[in-house]
Amino acid sequence: MRIMVDTNVIISGLLYPNSPMNSIMTYIMDQHKLLISSYVLNEFKDVIQRKFPYCVIEMDELLNKMNYELVYTPDTMDFEVFSVRDAADYPVLYTAIVENVDILVTGDKDLINVDIKTPKILTPRQYMDLYMVKSISKERGNPCHL
Repeated sequence: MRIMVDTNVIISGLLYPNSPMNSIMTYIMDQHKLLISSYVLNEFKDVIQRKFPYCVIEMDELLNKMNYELVYTPDTMDFEVFSVRDAADYPVLYTAIVENVDILVTGDKDLINVDIKTPKILTPRQYMDLYMVKSISKERGNPCHL
């Protein structure tokens, strides 16, 4: 599957290596195709430079080691595809739509509430419950299955 993550997932995953977000990022890179949009990447870098300037070099090194596909967020967008309360969130979901992403993982409540068929918009917890737990059970065998 082609799975895109939002800025909040990347920040949590990279800054807190023992967090569930880091597990999600690792799982997606190992089992699926991780996509990061140019908009999300730029937003991520801005946040790091503003809030964690001492981490800029480490974040660049980590991004260089990650296995992901960078997808371009168009400069011009059709703002009638869906509606969202915060206009700053529009480029994230719009890119996911035009890039034919299967799942968008985000902690943004405004995006979670958008009603569209594709991509499937999931919180990190929903993603873990729907995909990671099932996959881990299959790998280990279901202990409740007799």
